[in-house]
Amino acid sequence: MILYIIRHAWAGHAGDPAWPDDFQRPLTPDGRKRFRRMVEILAGRGFNPELVVTSPLVRCRQTAEVVADAVARQPGVIERDELMPGADLDRLLSWTESEAVSFERIAWVGHAPDVGAIASELLSGSGAWLRFAKGAVAAIDFDRFPEPGRGELHWMVTAKVLGV
Repeated sequence: MILYIIRHAWAGHAGDPAWPDDFQRPLTPDGRKRFRRMVEILAGRGFNPELVVTSPLVRCRQTAEVVADAVARQPGVIERDELMPGADLDRLLSWTESEAVSFERIAWVGHAPDVGAIASELLSGSGAWLRFAKGAVAAIDFDRFPEPGRGELHWMVTAKVLGV
């Protein structure tokens, strides 16, 4: 299985009075456009998740919808509380193993620093974390299902790396 871990794209600033409820803070128009360009480039290089699982916060949901709309397979998008800030990796892994058994390529869309901690845990089983820039995508390969310390980093990119 290939697991794509994605940090949500560029959103309005935390603490902006326009968004007193952080749950509702959306992507900026430029953030959405920039991330879509990233996904189009990645799709041209084989990025094609069959399922996108996202935090229910608006900025993650919008990021997930960009992925679903921009890749050839046009995967379904499912919201899971396990990807909200303070992500629960054990519950997310259990859900993935029981509910996503038929998928070979899954994307998880979440928040920093959680996505970095999740990626590190899956790669090394350690408490360290990788730094994920906004919109960053990592592809982690597993023999079967994602398990801590069993992943192999296939690639990780940011908008800057792709020239977007």
